[in-house]
Amino acid sequence: MGKRILVVDTSSLVRRFLVKLLQKQGYSVDSVGDGSKALEKIRSQHYSLVTLDFKLPSIDGLELLKIIMNEKPIRVLMIGSYENSATLSFEALDLGAIEYIQRPQKSIDIATISDEIIQKVKKCLLVLPQNIHKRVYTHKEQFINYESDIKMGFVLIGASTGGPRLIETICRSLPKNYPHAVCVVQHMPTEFTANFASRLNKLSMVEVLEAENGLELKQGRVIIAKGGKHLHIRKKLKSYSVLLAPNTRERFFVPSVDEMFLSAMETLPIKNILAVELTGIGDDGADAMVELKKRGAYTLAESEESAVVYGMPKEVARRGGATKVLDFDKILDEILHYGQ
Repeated sequence: MGKRILVVDTSSLVRRFLVKLLQKQGYSVDSVGDGSKALEKIRSQHYSLVTLDFKLPSIDGLELLKIIMNEKPIRVLMIGSYENSATLSFEALDLGAIEYIQRPQKSIDIATISDEIIQKVKKCLLVLPQNIHKRVYTHKEQFINYESDIKMGFVLIGASTGGPRLIETICRSLPKNYPHAVCVVQHMPTEFTANFASRLNKLSMVEVLEAENGLELKQGRVIIAKGGKHLHIRKKLKSYSVLLAPNTRERFFVPSVDEMFLSAMETLPIKNILAVELTGIGDDGADAMVELKKRGAYTLAESEESAVVYGMPKEVARRGGATKVLDFDKILDEILHYGQ
């Protein structure tokens, strides 16, 4: 049976454009401009994917998303034009949306993001039905009494589709006295990473900052890679700091997990590295993870059972780059107790 998509958008112009664009890709497409009508269709018919606007009459996008995920979980791609759509997108991801797109403020400019729409629709459709609404992990607020031979470790985390909720859980679970530095590459648009870091900083006991040149890696600090730049690490005397690097290797993802891992491998003490590969499509991070493991780093890949998309961690495991393959809750425990 062919893939069937429901377009839910308040703009008639955007609806017409999306219907034509998706039909050209071979999908069967319905469209509505009202939250209540969308809910009626979802309850009575089967859809492989719903594209969902935030601003809707009768039932707004986030409220509709809550109802969908409670009653009949479906793949959802958020497409919004609010100035604060980054904040709303993170709320949508928490509720179960798979991906998000920030569309132009003017509906007439919707065609400028045609390629992104097609790419993210295909990405969403790769998510298996049973993984659409993975359980939300409860963060573990705690004070841990650390006794470790590692004075300061370096926890390096890579993630893509399905990752923001997991990164939030990790940040909210880290105790104030966490003795290691954390660096995160989450595939995310340039305009979203600052907002993501700010949101996590408000929710967490540890400090969470967007990467910038010269920012020091230190205990109890989480650094989120900046969109549009690679996160490299440089050493100066006895400290380590961030270097924002251009995409000279023409990586598909910027920031790239491989770029962070490779830089860390050449800069940080290898025995003090915990490298983690979480959910995501593709293989970014897999090659570097193999080398990290060979050199003596501790490497973890998320299991197929817990990953929203078993792509990136699958490649790590397949290529022999994982010291352990674990469900996310076990990975969280490893991060919390690293060095003990």
